[in-house]
Amino acid sequence: MKARVTVTLKTGVLDPQGKAIEGALKSLGVAGIDSVRQGKVFDLELDGADKAAAEAAIKAACDKLLANTVIENYRIEIL
Repeated sequence: MKARVTVTLKTGVLDPQGKAIEGALKSLGVAGIDSVRQGKVFDLELDGADKAAAEAAIKAACDKLLANTVIENYRIEIL
């Protein structure tokens, strides 16, 4: 089974890397972009076929390591 975890900063948390990317895009002449927020994507391969167990294991991984839940949100997709 495969899963994807997308981690993003919570609304209101400053994103200096996103601002740097936004500035770089403008300096490269890319128009029409008002704001950039950056994040992380993790693609995971899991043993077994139990979807509920997989989601529970991934949630535990996110809460313990993959995301800083004080400043980040995460979304789990089973692929």
